[in-house]
Amino acid sequence: MVLAWIIVGSFYVLASLGAKGHLPTRIWYFLGSVVAISLLMHVAIRRFAPKASQVLLPIATLLNGLGYVEIARWNPAYASRQAFWFLVSAVGLVVTLMLVRHVRDLDRYRYLSLLSALGLLLLPLVPHFGRNINGARLWVVVGPISFQPVEIAKILLVFFFASYFAANRELLSTPTQRLLGRQIVAPRVLLPILFAWGFSMAILGAENDIGFALLLFALFISLLWVTTGLKTYVVLGIGLFAGGCFVAASLFTQVHSRVALWLNPWSTCAAHGSCQLAYGWFSFGAGGITGTGLGLGHSGNIPYITSDMIFAAVGEELGFLGVILVLCLFAAFVGEGFRIAQGAHSDYVRLAATGLSALMGFQAFFIMAGVLRVLPFTGITLPFMAYGGSSLFANYLIVAFLLRISDEIASERRGGEVIALQFDS
Repeated sequence: MVLAWIIVGSFYVLASLGAKGHLPTRIWYFLGSVVAISLLMHVAIRRFAPKASQVLLPIATLLNGLGYVEIARWNPAYASRQAFWFLVSAVGLVVTLMLVRHVRDLDRYRYLSLLSALGLLLLPLVPHFGRNINGARLWVVVGPISFQPVEIAKILLVFFFASYFAANRELLSTPTQRLLGRQIVAPRVLLPILFAWGFSMAILGAENDIGFALLLFALFISLLWVTTGLKTYVVLGIGLFAGGCFVAASLFTQVHSRVALWLNPWSTCAAHGSCQLAYGWFSFGAGGITGTGLGLGHSGNIPYITSDMIFAAVGEELGFLGVILVLCLFAAFVGEGFRIAQGAHSDYVRLAATGLSALMGFQAFFIMAGVLRVLPFTGITLPFMAYGGSSLFANYLIVAFLLRISDEIASERRGGEVIALQFDS
């Protein structure tokens, strides 16, 4: 944590020196806030989950701090709001650790999790509450507060998938019926989970958002494969994905425009003024290996630089080395999540930890791959770094659940060692 504070504080000072030529006017307020809020979370972890992983929170703090530096660099007004959401997210992490003492207890709320997730996904479609912003109807506005319910819905779907897969692992893994000379899994076993996936995709299609649709699809297929180990499901998933892409390209103009932008951002920029990817690549090119230096970049002309394209801002001012730093931090976070999952003593907890870690990894991969044109650009937020209160709050909830799971595993292992020691004595 101290190392994260030093890096974030140093970057904040360098960004101000590069952009304005003087030290930040509120440097002590900024550092004091970062230290105080992260210490609040640390103390809560020591109090409510003392045996939890000591890796996740420092990584989240560092990623959050790096993103905040870029947000403050390009949009100071957004930086103040992001700082407020950092505090709200920290409180959410503390409350989650206080209320959820055993993640395995959530297994009993399987269908409640599903219904809650579907209700949240439907919420933006409710008249007078849902808002269409930049072509996607993902926002809900209640008075002065606006948020994206899908950010919480994706976590609830992880718990539903984990519960259903854990309860039906044998049925999903063992072919019991014959079709065209081949043994297949009973279709009735797949119906509930296919319904949940299909309904979620339909809602997201109605909301015109392909980013979260792709995210939930990848989560569904990966958890199904981890549960059964059958490559058939991967092939089936690829087939469903190909068919879905064909239908989506025919029905949804946003999908068609995203693919066109991916194939040729230069002509799309000239013809339609959609220059995010083109300008982003210029930023990466200007950054080179070591970057232009914090506060010395020129990425301000990129639309939505602090949300959709914050990865390009990092690539310009911190260069290839900064990009590698961000990639390594996400890889370390996901790797720690998978390590926690491997130590779980129940299928449900193992799948929940795997799903939460995969969710974080897929979201980071899809947006970074989109900015680099490895995949079509989806516009979902880069976890912890991009501007967005709903996303930041959901990310820290994922941290809280992984911390709780790691504490459970360590406590169970400790309890088993004590029992074995007493038996030996």
